[in-house]
Amino acid sequence: MKKASLSLISKFNRQRFRGISPLLSRDYISVNSPSSSSSPLHSMDRRIQFCAKTPGLVYPCRNLGTLVEKPNQLPSRQRKLKEKSDLEEAFESAKTSEEMLRAFKDMEACFDERELGLASLKIGLKLDQEGEDPEKALSFADKALKALDQDGKPSILVAMALQLMGSVNYSLKRFNDSLGYLNRANKLLGRLEEERVASVEDIRPVMHAVQLELGNVKTAMGRREEALGNLKKALEIKEMTLERDSKELGVAYRDLAEAYASVLNFKEALPFGLKALEIHRKELGNNSVEVAHDRRILGVIYTGMEEHEKALEQNELSQKILKNWGLSSELLRSEIDAANMQIALGKYDEAINTLKGIVQQTDKDSENRALVFISMGKALCNQERFADSKRCLEIACGILDKKETVSPIEVAEAYSEISMQYETMNEFEIAISLLKRSLALLEKQPQEQHSEGSVSARIGWLLLLKGEVPQAIPYLESAAEILKESFGSKHFGVGYIYNNLGAAYLELDRPQSAAQMFAVAKDIMDVSLGPHHVDSIETCQNLSKAYSAMGSYPLAIEFQQRVVDAWEGHGASAEDELREAQHILEELKTKARGTSTNQFPTKALPLPQHSLASRNSHPNVPFNQNSASSMR
Repeated sequence: MKKASLSLISKFNRQRFRGISPLLSRDYISVNSPSSSSSPLHSMDRRIQFCAKTPGLVYPCRNLGTLVEKPNQLPSRQRKLKEKSDLEEAFESAKTSEEMLRAFKDMEACFDERELGLASLKIGLKLDQEGEDPEKALSFADKALKALDQDGKPSILVAMALQLMGSVNYSLKRFNDSLGYLNRANKLLGRLEEERVASVEDIRPVMHAVQLELGNVKTAMGRREEALGNLKKALEIKEMTLERDSKELGVAYRDLAEAYASVLNFKEALPFGLKALEIHRKELGNNSVEVAHDRRILGVIYTGMEEHEKALEQNELSQKILKNWGLSSELLRSEIDAANMQIALGKYDEAINTLKGIVQQTDKDSENRALVFISMGKALCNQERFADSKRCLEIACGILDKKETVSPIEVAEAYSEISMQYETMNEFEIAISLLKRSLALLEKQPQEQHSEGSVSARIGWLLLLKGEVPQAIPYLESAAEILKESFGSKHFGVGYIYNNLGAAYLELDRPQSAAQMFAVAKDIMDVSLGPHHVDSIETCQNLSKAYSAMGSYPLAIEFQQRVVDAWEGHGASAEDELREAQHILEELKTKARGTSTNQFPTKALPLPQHSLASRNSHPNVPFNQNSASSMR
């Protein structure tokens, strides 16, 4: 996209942008231009012609007057115009950033700040594209914005300068600054389109760059749900500008599929992954590396959808391609993925044999070797060979301990995976210890905010299982706030955390706080999973239990009746659950007949109206910053 921005500037040169430089006069055109171009920076074709005539010649302004005099000396004003024109030509002929910077330095002696706006923008884009000196790129981006935005009038070049400021600040990890510039660019482009100040053909490439960068910045800030909206808009622009079956469009489909998979929305991810595969098979053939990558992400998606046979099929087809191309590193990871799919299918011996073959291909202290032992430990754990499983996991931890500073995100994910195996073996202390190590690494990675929230939720959940309820609550509260920011307030994972928070408050004999948390969880799950989903029904059951603990039997009966109705909708497959729910309902009715309800609530408690964090200063209100255990 940065290359596209540079080419767009060349297009603007050809389209004769006026008002950028006072050089755009009839004299300048008639004396200096062999064509009717009025651009201060000439077109690419002109630039090539000039390079052929005067390769590498750049004359500083102060030396131009010492050239050998011609018989017909040009008037002073026209001579100055020609000097500027020559400097512009030298700048346009520059191929590398070093050449551009040298030419720009010569131009500074003859041009004022406003006249240098477009050149500053071009250098900034070039430096941003190279990515080696973001501070220098920022200085030119700032110069360009100040020069091009002096009159306050909307223009495509101002939008490009704002996009560049956003991109460079993103590279410098100044995400809030980046977001501010990109939002300004987005609004400006919308205004240009609405007022038809610029053509749609000029607006679209810049709009695509802005939307893509907004997606990147929000992802880096952990706001992945919001980022998806921007990434989808970027794809829609590509669909309008690229050929229907272009390779680039296929890659865009795959990128969006991966983005949806990263927020566990596999249903939305699948059609984009399939579109990418369809395009790349048609355009590049079945043996293309792009097809292998498409099949890899489809394997991830099918695994997330628990369609493990389909996932394994995609993995095997991907492996064939990777073998043909000799991509050993990618093939090794694909083989590990295949073993994990075999484990998911219950083919433990087959998975162990696969992993034994892979481990011989790995280096002694490599991350891949650690991953092999993690998967081996998982397979052995599922076979209840706990001692063997622990030995494998200990080997993996020994390798990962040395990689924390080199690959913090990958190591954090591995610790989290290992902790699950210890959790399965009821080794909660070790599991919690590993999760805390994972959390310490993730807290330093703002783009991994969603992972941080999930790990915090799991720590809270395990502390609940251990009966350490007061210690669990801060982790659950933190998790809820983080995941709401990352995935949105109605994500099912957030619902699970609030359900766990409700259970924690109920355990602490705070039924009113519990009822509020269960109500929030039910509201989320009804939206994200549907009211008849098993987990939604369970949350409704918990809400009834909380109202019963408060002695508010009419409300307890109301919600318990909803539980009965929901289980009835499941038919014969839920007969046991239905009988239990009916039994609880009858017990509640019996209690209600023997109790005066005047002193208890007869209407459902209101949902919390403020963010949980904002209520920390009120001792009588439960401090519920977060709550979610999407890992149950």
